This record gives sequence, structure tokens and C-alpha cells, in this order.
Amino acid sequence: MNPLHRCLSALLVLLPLAITNAFAQQPNANDDMMQAPPVATPGKGYSADVLAHDPVLIRQGKTWYLYITGPGISVYSSINLKTWKAEPPVFAQAPTWAREIVPDFNGHIWAPDISLHNGVYTLFYSVSTGGKNTSAIGVATNTTLDPTAPGYRWQDHGIVLRSVPQRDLWNAIDPNLVEDEQGTPWLAFGSFWGGLKLARLAPDRLRLAEPQQWHTLAKRERSVLVDDAEPEPAALEAPFVFKKDGWYYLFLSWDHCCRGLKSDYRIMAGRARSLAGPYLDKQGKRLDQGGGSEVLHGSARWVGPGHNSAYTFDGKDYLVFHAYDGNDNGRPKLKVLPLQWDAQQWPVVQAGALGK
Repeated sequence: MNPLHRCLSALLVLLPLAITNAFAQQPNANDDMMQAPPVATPGKGYSADVLAHDPVLIRQGKTWYLYITGPGISVYSSINLKTWKAEPPVFAQAPTWAREIVPDFNGHIWAPDISLHNGVYTLFYSVSTGGKNTSAIGVATNTTLDPTAPGYRWQDHGIVLRSVPQRDLWNAIDPNLVEDEQGTPWLAFGSFWGGLKLARLAPDRLRLAEPQQWHTLAKRERSVLVDDAEPEPAALEAPFVFKKDGWYYLFLSWDHCCRGLKSDYRIMAGRARSLAGPYLDKQGKRLDQGGGSEVLHGSARWVGPGHNSAYTFDGKDYLVFHAYDGNDNGRPKLKVLPLQWDAQQWPVVQAGALGK
């Protein structure tokens, strides 16, 4: 065998191992809850300073409810979107199946998503551990969000889907439910690895529809030969789809959260006329080919804004996310900012809105 053939043979032997290692070792320490906020004590009054990761909002009557990553899924309530009161967590104890599926699960449930349909509140959530795609998305339901109301009870329905290392090149975390043009429910999700996915749900929203339908919403390419010591160029996660004026806007977070003041998270977006895409950025580049237009990056004080959701309340649009406070040792905190739109109908957060 000549030297060239010998080199090619060696490369073919090593390539599968390189591919496996490349996916298995990302994200490096990018656990959606590596730095868990302290557990809030219910009934201790209102505060404008909410420690939060991965916030989502919903309103029932005159009260907004905030759901965030935390032990059992942390919950806050507000009557003005400015001051917040800690409520009991969704789960007093983590679902029993969690440690069976994710042996290293530490009790912190990640990245909830909340929605209302036909009088039922549906809460998707993630069970995982840092740096691995040993993950699952579960779902629970309730008929009210008020912990003092008769009939308040979260019923867990178990796993909707899961990802398994060495089998799946995607990660079953960061769920977001969205309806298509016909009102069919779909679940967007994903983090790092092979990008952000979209899967069709059954009408009851508690399981995948059969036959299954999947799409890739966004991804960033990563060479299998990249040095793992370098920042991962494939870093993206946390899809949230927001419908407005005939467009589906896909918000997502690029780069790395959960590193305090070393976080370089930023909020990106693309849009499409149909839910399945393809989603394009301002330059017309597809998000499933590495595209994305920046909506918000950090300021001198507020570092690494990301993992956002978006809503319309009383005719006004809002961007909800967490950022790391440079005046408080990089602790993650809730941010709720007005979301505006430019002449070409792209999302805009006014300069300086994040604060210095």
C-alpha cells in the first residue's frame, strides 16, 4: 500500500470516531441551568428583581404567570409585568420517569413552554443534563394557573419525545408549541448538535402524531475535525415561533448561555410564510444553512441576552428573555422589553432598551 492509500485508510478509520466525538462533546458546559437561581419562597411579597433562566409568560384573567427553569419548574405571578411574586413550583417532586431516562438529572427542570387550548393549559418541559443529548421533553396539563383555585392540579403525561446519544444527532430540549395555518399543533425544539427541529403533534397535544412528520428549522455547521477547545460554531438553541401579519418569525439563541459574565448568548431571528419554512434572514440566507439576523446582543451591564419568548398583550408586543447582570456577579435575571418592527417588518429592540 502506498503512503497516500495508507493515509486515506487511516482517515476512514478515524472519521466515524471523530464524528461521534464531535457531537458527543458539544455543547461544552452549555447546560441550560448550570447556574441555578436560588429557589424562591412562595408568598414572600413582590419583587422587581427575578432570578430567571428560560422564561415564558401567559396571562389568565388579570394575572401574568411566569414559568422558568428550576427545581420542579419555578413559577412567579404579576399583575403589572414589573413586580413578581413567587408561587409554588409546578412539581413538588420531579416526575418519577426523569431519572430513569436521564440518570444524571439533578432535579432542575429546564425550559418550560406554556399555552392554552380549549380551556386546558399545556406545559412542555425538558429533562436533561449538561453537555449531553440524553434528554427528554415531557408534558403536563392543568385547567387553571391559580394555585388557590379549586381544581388546581398539574397532571403529568410523561414523555413526548427523547434523544439518545449515539442514536440521535439532535437534542430533545427547549420545546415550543406552535400552530400552523390549519390550526395543527407542532413542537419546535432543539439545542446544538444537528440543529432545531419541528415535529407534528397529535390533536390532544400530548404525543407525536402518526405517521410522524419532522422538519429542520435551523442549524449551524460544525466541522467534525474542529478543536473541541475552541468555541463551537454550531451553537444555537431555544426556538420560539411568533406569528404576526402573515409571517412566522423564528427566534433562537446563538452561542453560549449559563456562563455568567462569560456568556455570549444573543437573540437571532428569521421568518417564513409557512411554519415548516424555509426560514430566511434579512439577507435571504436560510436558517437551516447557517443564516440568522441579530435582534439583540448584550450591553456593558446586561451580558448574554437569550432564550427568549415573544407575546402580544393588549395590542403591544413584548420580548421576554434572561440576561446576566454585570452589577450582580453575573446572576441571570428576567427581562421584559417592548418588541417593535421596522419598515420591512423585522423585529427590533430599540438601542439602549436593555440598559447600560
